[in-house]
Amino acid sequence: MSESTSRTVPEVQGERGGVLSHRQIMTILAGLLLGMLLAALDMTIMGSATKTIADQLHGQTIQAWVTTAYLITSTISTPLYGKLSDILGRKPMYLTAITLFLAGSVLSAMATSMYELAAFRAVQGLGAGGLMSLALAILADLVSPRERSKYQGYFMAVWGTSSVLGPVIGGFFAGAGTIFGVDGWRWVFLVNVPLGIVALFVVARFLNVPHARVNHRVDYWGAAALTVMLVPLLIVAEQGRVWGWDSGAAWAMYGLGVVGLVAFVFVERLMGDEALLPLRLFRRPVFSLTNIINFVMGIGMFGMMMSLPLYLQIVKGATPTESGLQTLPMTAGILVASMGSGILISKTGRYKRFPIAGLFIVSVSMFLFAQIGVDTPLVSTMLIMGLAGLGLGLCMQTLILAIQNDVPAKDMGVATSSATFFRSIGGTVGTAVFLSILFGLVGEKIAGAFTAVRTDPAFLAAAGQNPEFAKMLQGGGGGLDLNNTEFLNSLDPTLARPILTGFAESIDTVFMVGGFVTLVAFVLMWFLKETPLSDKSGIQRVADDEAAAAAPAIAH
Repeated sequence: MSESTSRTVPEVQGERGGVLSHRQIMTILAGLLLGMLLAALDMTIMGSATKTIADQLHGQTIQAWVTTAYLITSTISTPLYGKLSDILGRKPMYLTAITLFLAGSVLSAMATSMYELAAFRAVQGLGAGGLMSLALAILADLVSPRERSKYQGYFMAVWGTSSVLGPVIGGFFAGAGTIFGVDGWRWVFLVNVPLGIVALFVVARFLNVPHARVNHRVDYWGAAALTVMLVPLLIVAEQGRVWGWDSGAAWAMYGLGVVGLVAFVFVERLMGDEALLPLRLFRRPVFSLTNIINFVMGIGMFGMMMSLPLYLQIVKGATPTESGLQTLPMTAGILVASMGSGILISKTGRYKRFPIAGLFIVSVSMFLFAQIGVDTPLVSTMLIMGLAGLGLGLCMQTLILAIQNDVPAKDMGVATSSATFFRSIGGTVGTAVFLSILFGLVGEKIAGAFTAVRTDPAFLAAAGQNPEFAKMLQGGGGGLDLNNTEFLNSLDPTLARPILTGFAESIDTVFMVGGFVTLVAFVLMWFLKETPLSDKSGIQRVADDEAAAAAPAIAH
């Protein structure tokens, strides 16, 4: 088959006029899922291994920079991958993302200091920024919106599985002395290598999506302005609690972020369709409102995701591995809801009702979480987790589907990456805000809990047997160091209870605020206009657009 135009010849033709068979889609999907597994597993593994790694590299006080470096590069690169994939094609950009992630993983495994590890994690983040958004954009190329929701359930399954396996694997490697002569913690990064190699092979061999190369300029100035905007804000989000939110360093970061924002809007306006994030897309009500909902939902969702492990590990005394296993009901809820809603969306073509129901369920779950305490049975908490999982499963994939269905096929990459981008920014803001609320309240709550038991005979007897601890309690518990809560594991339960009560009450406040934030997203969702789901894949829509554009030329 030949082409007389200058467009790139599609490498593989799908069956039935461009429609791929289920087997072809599943083969490509296997590579995409492996790539996404790399990013998802890395995040959850690091959660349970970072402390051990910091101890090994003698950098406990600067461990936050390891997370910050990864977060900065992955967030900034996400929209860049989306735009470049629209210009250059999905396959080369996805292979680039996997390669960068693998390079960062190997380098991280060789780190000899926390500063080196932070730098190498930044390389990992450059790859991670494309793994999630490009996988969803590629799926949009292959499958129509109406059928897409069924396949998106597999992506949710990867995230759910990672949330359980990650802490278990991370805890195992972190706790191992050496494996095959290599420090156990280094396998946290080396485990990515075989997965990444398989993903590279599958994607290189089978992902042959037809693409018409578009000769556009790359918006480097927009990327630079975005960096100036986001880097200071992400740094202050991670470090603000240590510096003080009204400190000179924090205000300097706020100022730089505002300068970057103004510059970004100015550059994007000048670049027009060449822009990294074309402003014309924000004139589309569905695109704009859905991304606002993504941002708000990200705030509340990450607040919940951050608070649950703290509750399970501090208040309930679970290890990181145990807390990961205890969140299984949430994972199950996400899988059931995402798969079930995907099937129903495919049958009915209607999708708006699912995120409305999902956001309401998540809000109710947050308010229920706000009632849990020290003595709440674990089974009750796990039931609420299952309910929250159902809500999340109804929301996450459907909002991306709404954006993909709304935008022109030529903007599929940048539109899909925008959904990931705004949710990630919301999550960063949520984590910073909720950590501030938590640690801003916990001292006062613990002091109040100690005041309530200061005349209790059992407490006084326990304090008498632990004079050093009793000395720290002078002044209402202000002498306690809450940066490391491991001392709770060996402390007399009677003495530990006021501390656990203080943490539980502070975490309850975080859940309550998160519930109201999620309610805002629920209200906004009612204003979203539901447009009919297309029965054509991204490839077919591009072909139709090209045929429509060519028709007038032929007529003349």
